[in-house]
Amino acid sequence: MNELIKVEIKNDTQVVSARELYKGLEIKRRFSLWVSDNFKDFIENVDFTSVRKSTVVNNGAKRELQDYAITISMAKELCMMSHTELGKEYRKYFLELERKWNDPQEVVKRGYAILQNENARLKIENQEMKPKALFADSVATAKTNILVSDLSKIVKQNGVHKIKVNGVEIAMGPNNLFKWLRANKYLISRKGMDYNMPTQHAMNLGLFEVKESTRTAPDGHVIIQKTTKVTGKGQIYFVNKFLKDVA
Repeated sequence: MNELIKVEIKNDTQVVSARELYKGLEIKRRFSLWVSDNFKDFIENVDFTSVRKSTVVNNGAKRELQDYAITISMAKELCMMSHTELGKEYRKYFLELERKWNDPQEVVKRGYAILQNENARLKIENQEMKPKALFADSVATAKTNILVSDLSKIVKQNGVHKIKVNGVEIAMGPNNLFKWLRANKYLISRKGMDYNMPTQHAMNLGLFEVKESTRTAPDGHVIIQKTTKVTGKGQIYFVNKFLKDVA
């Protein structure tokens, strides 16, 4: 069957351009008058929808024109209302389109395509939701500050078993997590009293706190010990970051 007019699918409905049908039927009246006279018995957003289309005029400039996307059912009626041989030809063409559209095999095909598209959409949504769902464990423990070693366990529980340090993939674990935090400037890497303490940047982000404790040495002097702990905000931050990296 030769194509008389371009057919598009919108919201699982076959539609054609009112302007193209007007041109194909060789209507002599102005397009706007034809629309005004013939569209009044049809329902907007059911039988037709208003659209804009661009056309190139003589000087090469683009001009926007009013158009309408009309259903095949409405197009058939407009063809009958034209009372012309062209109208009969186009109506016959639309009847054949409808017959093919409603063929059981075609209905099954469309249903399968819709199902595939829906599955693809759900996969995308699941991927987008994956980080939010997976760091639920982190959120649960976020009320308390934890050690870096505990953070490594939470990250592993959420499916992250490998991390990269300076381009090299290594297993997730307490020591390697410390390496990653130092390499990414969350912890101080310079050897000394501040080694493995949070950087100023990490503290500004609220990712860590430093817990101080004291103990008395055998000779009687007091030793101050500092321990880096991951805040609730830090737990969510790092779990989310690792999940995004592996997504």
